[in-house]
Amino acid sequence: MARYTCFFTVATPLSQLRPVLTEVLHACNLPVIYDSADYMMARELPGKVAFAKLVTVEVLIDHTTATDQGVQVNLVIKNEELPLQINNHCRQIFDQLHTRILENSHCHLIASVADGDK
Repeated sequence: MARYTCFFTVATPLSQLRPVLTEVLHACNLPVIYDSADYMMARELPGKVAFAKLVTVEVLIDHTTATDQGVQVNLVIKNEELPLQINNHCRQIFDQLHTRILENSHCHLIASVADGDK
């Protein structure tokens, strides 16, 4: 199972963070299928890749430490594909999502750590 994680802190107000994350996920063709106060799940739609390669994204929003200065968010991007190649489908989606978050003008990024950053 391929699995990539990303942890970041943004200075975006908590009330505006969820719509921004939803927009970023949709821009990466990952529609949100579950949404609660501190958790979102998005999944790639079938049809373009094999079923085992379909990517699921879990977004965990840490409300307990959220302040006006920053909100911590943890992303887990995974699928059932064995990561036999470095540039597998899950990694490509991870890189695309990570880049979109970094470049999003509404996400005032304070810090970012991704498991792919070396």
